[in-house]
Amino acid sequence: MDQSQPVADGVPFEQEYRVFSRSWGAEYTAAGEVRFRLWAPAVETVSLRLADELVPMMPTGAGWFELLVNNLAPGTPYAFILPDGMAVPDPAGRGLESDVHGSSVLVDPTAYRWRHGAWSGRPWSEAVIYELHVGTFTEEGTFEAAAKKLAVLADLGITMIELMPVAAFGGARGWGYDGVLLYTPHPAYGTPDDMKSFIDTAHGLGLMVMLDVVYNHFGIDGNYLDVYAPAFFLGEGTPWGPRPDVSQDATRDFMIENALYWIEEFALDGLRLDAADQIEQDKESVQFTEDLALRVRQMFPERHVHLVVEDNRNITRLHERAEDNSTPLYDGVWNDGYHHLVHAWATAEHCGHYRAFSTNFWPRIAKTLATGFALQGERADGKGDELLGEPSGHLPPVTFVNFLQNHDQVGNRGRGERLWSLIEEDLGERLLTMLLLAPQIPLLFMGDEFRSKGRFFFFRDYPEALRETDPEERLQQARDFGTDDMSTDEIRDPNAPATFATSKLQWEEAETETGRAARAAFRALLEKRRRHLMPLLENVGGDVGHVLLAEDGRLAIDWQLGEFRWQLRGNFGESRITLPPTHGKTVHVHPPSAEADIRDLSEFPPGSLIVVCG
Repeated sequence: MDQSQPVADGVPFEQEYRVFSRSWGAEYTAAGEVRFRLWAPAVETVSLRLADELVPMMPTGAGWFELLVNNLAPGTPYAFILPDGMAVPDPAGRGLESDVHGSSVLVDPTAYRWRHGAWSGRPWSEAVIYELHVGTFTEEGTFEAAAKKLAVLADLGITMIELMPVAAFGGARGWGYDGVLLYTPHPAYGTPDDMKSFIDTAHGLGLMVMLDVVYNHFGIDGNYLDVYAPAFFLGEGTPWGPRPDVSQDATRDFMIENALYWIEEFALDGLRLDAADQIEQDKESVQFTEDLALRVRQMFPERHVHLVVEDNRNITRLHERAEDNSTPLYDGVWNDGYHHLVHAWATAEHCGHYRAFSTNFWPRIAKTLATGFALQGERADGKGDELLGEPSGHLPPVTFVNFLQNHDQVGNRGRGERLWSLIEEDLGERLLTMLLLAPQIPLLFMGDEFRSKGRFFFFRDYPEALRETDPEERLQQARDFGTDDMSTDEIRDPNAPATFATSKLQWEEAETETGRAARAAFRALLEKRRRHLMPLLENVGGDVGHVLLAEDGRLAIDWQLGEFRWQLRGNFGESRITLPPTHGKTVHVHPPSAEADIRDLSEFPPGSLIVVCG
């Protein structure tokens, strides 16, 4: 698919609109100057270092310092110099000379020539999300190497890539959730233009690209903001780093402009906000998450731009639809409850996060499939007397992003096992079928397409002084994610290079007989989703799911999708059973040999399921 735009003198016609003007950082002006801006309310003076020259910056009030400089070429290193002589990188810089402790470099955001500049995205209803970590997706661990794998994913039926955070962090390797330079792609992955080329390549293949962003905390290693702008953060931090105070105008602008910057300059198709429920904000003011979404919707009315939150509160106000069923704020929410219920049932792991989801499985699994959240205003075991969640059945099913695993549930287990190592192959096929052929938006973790059994661990690259001295914290986290039989001796050192190396996706698994069969089955399921289900989701509303039966592994759910009824029937038990009949065209049967019994007799052998559209 080539959606390239007409080119004049080698520059796509809309190239000029790829630059977003920001409050912070270094920007080329229309006159060819570079304007440098820094908010440093805790110091009286700031200088700019260019090569070996120090130039005082002008205070402009409210803690801001500014300077205009002529004749600076892209690639010029620069740093801000504090009164005590400390040199710090630009917190809103686009590039780095080496790492987060060194100088920033000037980047011309118009230098990249977009090959598919006319791309405007795809509807949210067409999303099939594939989460990947750039550093471990390929052996090279770069944007360039990852781009070479995109055609394979597009051929399978994936429609959206979700990148784990790429904002620059301390060290060479890490998950990315400890970023400190939120505007700078991590240097180990490549340059800003390398990231743009990755996204450009994806668009040429019809793939959307979403970026995971972290606004609830900053990392520890390489965070210099708290030296010259401690007011940027709240007094009480987190175990992972300080929390931004988004009630401060300068902080709020920094974060919201960061979201606009990624979407505009990198032509991203959306953002996923990590732990949005942990973003501290003044309850009397406009909520930060709402403000961010409103700004995005206002700035990009002509593009399909999708916003998703991770939010454990199970609330609905961020996802309510307008009268015309459009999305004023957030398209979707990661639906942890669906994962927890399915995982707890399939693996019999009932400790930690799964404790509250370890009983009454099938009525609750059916409720998530029919109406969204697992917790909709009820108490949960191990979570006290508080009523958790809100009724969500009135929301469209595409509001909920369902998954069988993601980086959290794999990497935090301690042993790094994927679901495919914990359950039988046939059960895995049934669970994958239910995920991919239900009306919710499915999310896969890299390697799911060939049911990789390779390990994926928590890893990072902290200096010695910042490393954990007690593995008990990691052990408790492993137990929270189901691994309750581990000892401290088994906990891998997250800073060890071998932990990172072992987490690389093992592409050779895809070429085994088992891997090829898994990919063929995966492709066939996504083709059925594309042909039969996606057209019904284009403008789907709420209150469409209905549970007919859900007990002891017997599952019968209908969704009224416009004029068509989408029907799922499954026998996850060990005995032959009958289930409510279906009417219409068979979309999928597992196993194929069961179709006659199911359609003619409504009798389901153990381990069978059917999807029908009528």
